[in-house]
Amino acid sequence: MSNIYNLEPVTKGKVLLYTSHGDIEIELWSREAPKACRNFVQLCMESYYDKTIFHRLVKGFCLQGGDPTGTGQGGDSIYGGDFVDEFHQRLKFIRRGLVAMANNGSPDSNGSQFFVTLGETPELQQKHTIFGKVSGNTIFNVLRMAELEVDSNERPLEPPMINRTEVLNNPFDDIQPRKSRHVKTEKKEKKKKSQMK
Repeated sequence: MSNIYNLEPVTKGKVLLYTSHGDIEIELWSREAPKACRNFVQLCMESYYDKTIFHRLVKGFCLQGGDPTGTGQGGDSIYGGDFVDEFHQRLKFIRRGLVAMANNGSPDSNGSQFFVTLGETPELQQKHTIFGKVSGNTIFNVLRMAELEVDSNERPLEPPMINRTEVLNNPFDDIQPRKSRHVKTEKKEKKKKSQMK
């Protein structure tokens, strides 16, 4: 397996997902997939993924999240719509722990949803943008999630949650967060409290 890692490009950028099942550290291929990485980093900076679940688990295949509705039908990119796929010859679906954009089954339909591979998934090559990899021992937290029970729709019975995210190393020095979802929620809560008085 060490030969696989030698073929992969050097990463640039790192994000940490604090989940209900332990941390997941993701190193980014920001040079090879700049649109996907910029989207992911900015959404993380804006707390977009906070309190979202991993809504889909296909044993031995993938763990999917990034949809604020929790249904697998939602999620928006930072670009105001879907964005194009980015494929790189040295990024291949040949191992577990790869992080890629989920789409609606058609080309160039990337939004906010992403997935982590749980094994080799060559059938996804040239269909999904690989933009990162789970690093270090945090892969074991992903593997723990992969053992969860699911229903007939591949939905975990007790879905793991992303409590919050942190950008540890931002590869894009020009990113400015827009208003975050988290700030809007806090304002709504304050408004409710003031109305209760």
